[in-house]
Amino acid sequence: MRLGVLDIGSNTVHLLLVDAHPGAQPIAYASHKRPLSLVKFLEDDGSINEKGQGELVDFVKEAWEFAGRHKAEDLLAFCTSAIREAANGDAVLARVQSEADVILQELTGREEAAMTFFAVRRWYGWGAGTLLDLDIGGGSFELAMGHDSLPAAATSVPLGAQRLTRDWLPEDPPTAKSIKDLRRYVRDTLKPVVKEFKDLGVPNLVAGTSKTFRSLARIAGAAPSGAGPYVRRVLTRTDLGLWAQRMSAMAASDRVHLPGVSEARARQLLAGALAAEAAMELFDIDELEICPWALREGLILRRLDQLVFEGPLEPPAHIGPIQSERQRAERMHPARSRV
Repeated sequence: MRLGVLDIGSNTVHLLLVDAHPGAQPIAYASHKRPLSLVKFLEDDGSINEKGQGELVDFVKEAWEFAGRHKAEDLLAFCTSAIREAANGDAVLARVQSEADVILQELTGREEAAMTFFAVRRWYGWGAGTLLDLDIGGGSFELAMGHDSLPAAATSVPLGAQRLTRDWLPEDPPTAKSIKDLRRYVRDTLKPVVKEFKDLGVPNLVAGTSKTFRSLARIAGAAPSGAGPYVRRVLTRTDLGLWAQRMSAMAASDRVHLPGVSEARARQLLAGALAAEAAMELFDIDELEICPWALREGLILRRLDQLVFEGPLEPPAHIGPIQSERQRAERMHPARSRV
């Protein structure tokens, strides 16, 4: 079957079409995406303004038409922290449904962390043992850990690279004081989370997902994306610390010349590096692996599992009923759940 996944993130809006069937690896067929930083359209009260809503609706319409043109049989549409935390998030979702005829499923931070972990587990398999996954997005930082298909612990903290840049690093290049203040804030936010996770023991493998980790690994010497997904890519704490220090003295216009750094993400990469560095220090991680699969793949694989078993596989209560929420939406609006 051809399955579409529409991802409304904090930095980009992205439709991925894959060809897949139960038991097989999903193969990318086509994608359609656009840089859209919804955080930049926030008003002082935390609501997404009219221009941001309009651009979002326009893209969702484009994505819907793209999926139909390429004969997608099913469409999963979801949004993460950019809309989840907006003051008018519910109104934005209602407008997308009304004007684009697409229901966006709002994932909680824990659901986002759990589905990303699910993809990482599938990529590395049972032989990887206990996994710890770190995922730094634009608006939030997801952490998940466990030894099963779904994590024993999953959480989300407001340490996304774009959010931290907006709130703590307004200057370009940033001042030494703003960097010091941000380092303190990140560590203070992560400490209680790390303490809870350490009760689960020591992970056998630590993975980094998201564009932030891929970019950081790339500038530290990892293979480019053109080398394919099966090349092992790692990020060491030593290299990360060196590059965080170097980028502290660089303007965004200089960072864009680093390998693997796009113009859209150049300014926020330092904040992402500081969040990643703090996490690796607090967890006492010397090295992590870059996993090519993340949230989109997790949702795809979860959907395929539904085709094998009767009914959805429910995650633990502390993660949240991802699939049952989707089923309720399908029952209410069956025509809108398929292309």
